[in-house]
Amino acid sequence: MDMTYNLNGGFKPTTKRFADLDGPDFFPTPAWATHALIDNEAFQGDIWESACGNGAMSDVLAQASNSVRSSDLYDRGFGESGIDFLNTSQSTDNIVTNPPYNAAEGFVKTGLVAAKKKFALLLRLAFLEGANRQRSIFSVSPPSRVWVFSERITFYPAGATVKGTGTTAYAWFVWDKDATGTELKWFKPGYKATYS
Repeated sequence: MDMTYNLNGGFKPTTKRFADLDGPDFFPTPAWATHALIDNEAFQGDIWESACGNGAMSDVLAQASNSVRSSDLYDRGFGESGIDFLNTSQSTDNIVTNPPYNAAEGFVKTGLVAAKKKFALLLRLAFLEGANRQRSIFSVSPPSRVWVFSERITFYPAGATVKGTGTTAYAWFVWDKDATGTELKWFKPGYKATYS
């Protein structure tokens, strides 16, 4: 594995993404990206982080709720392992996670049923695109709020040299059972500097 993402002499973290050896698509979420969500969205009740990885997001979510459940399909040394969120019949007040990108649509469909109050996914902003998503998700259950990051998030696998900046735009997609309509909002710049 190229632990520095050094491509042709340059550092381009999002040009070349690797899954780690323990399972697919594992890129811990920088703390500042989760702080942006909990600073702008109130969560009442329990929170389930259903793709917890190494606990990076769960640690921040614990500041927003006294009860955070952390699980993952793979054992990464944190939370419950072997929990397949896509096939769960469990429910909870709130679900907040950064899902594997290749399973994002499945996470939306499961989360809409499993969350009693709010369901928030950290996704590429381009998730808004696509005829299939429009038909199967957005025309049926559009998000209540889409929080667009003003600063780019750079994801690195654990142990990688943190250098360079991301080229992909991300947003928090929030489904709120008490809201109607869809709002498009932007996070103010400064979270990266404040919480990094």
